[in-house]
Amino acid sequence: MAAGRPPPSSTALRAFTTVARLGSTARAAQAVNLTQSAVSKQILSLEHHLGSVLFERSPLGLKLTEAGAIYLPYAEAALEQMERGAMRLAERGAIARPIRLHMVAIVGERWLMARFPAFAEAHPGVDVQFTNYVSESETEEPDIEINHGIPPWPGKEAHYLFGRDVALVAAPSLLERMGGFRRAADIQKMTLLQHFQMPTFWAEFTEAHGLRGAVPEHTVRYGYYSVIISAALAGLGVALTPRCYVAEELASGELVNPLGLGFTSATGCWLTRPLGQPQRPGLDEFVTWLRAEAERFDAATRAPSAAA
Repeated sequence: MAAGRPPPSSTALRAFTTVARLGSTARAAQAVNLTQSAVSKQILSLEHHLGSVLFERSPLGLKLTEAGAIYLPYAEAALEQMERGAMRLAERGAIARPIRLHMVAIVGERWLMARFPAFAEAHPGVDVQFTNYVSESETEEPDIEINHGIPPWPGKEAHYLFGRDVALVAAPSLLERMGGFRRAADIQKMTLLQHFQMPTFWAEFTEAHGLRGAVPEHTVRYGYYSVIISAALAGLGVALTPRCYVAEELASGELVNPLGLGFTSATGCWLTRPLGQPQRPGLDEFVTWLRAEAERFDAATRAPSAAA
């Protein structure tokens, strides 16, 4: 082989190593998905390239010549290295593409963002992109989602995170202005701050406390829990909100949970991902971390009676 000539093709190397292993161009053709004629041409091309005969015919089929036996381990090593290189590039491409997490805004504000630096430090090669809105022109679907709802989600596996422990909360100043809160029925004289996506909370509360058919004096609907919490802090009304989202305000006394009133909702915060999702570097680790962090968060923020 003259110096400076390009190396043989991977097809020729694969044909050569397969014939060496199987001892037949016919059997090799089936293994490499080529015609027998094409395999023979690849072998001849390689022999011409090397300037050496690689096979001799025997009663048992094709047998490696001395030159073929010398060249075989180098051809196998070259193919192995090419496969490893392709695998590394595929892994690099998978790592380079960020993991897209779509979530309701309150989850990021009240839970994930404070904890995520620990994951990022432990997994510096995993790029996670967070969104709470995907525009109509967005074509790339999220890899995982965190949403409030009730399973099942068709075509997805779902893992409960937190949020089913719902508490009635209010600012102390509001309760003082309203003359206190002595029984569950007192909620009817209050303004209810309601999340427009959680209309069932009122029905679940009244059912849990024997108030079926009761209605609040006034209802104000908002689209974000952060706004509902701010409105409750400002004394604009009482709110039914997952206890975990107001744990800090309850601990500080900025909000109170009158009479410990609350309920266990059918609705919770769930992590979902498509069934049969291809494996990606970092994704399983991220999901495992999210679930473990959520379990600790849920246990730490549940009401004592709910935790028992």
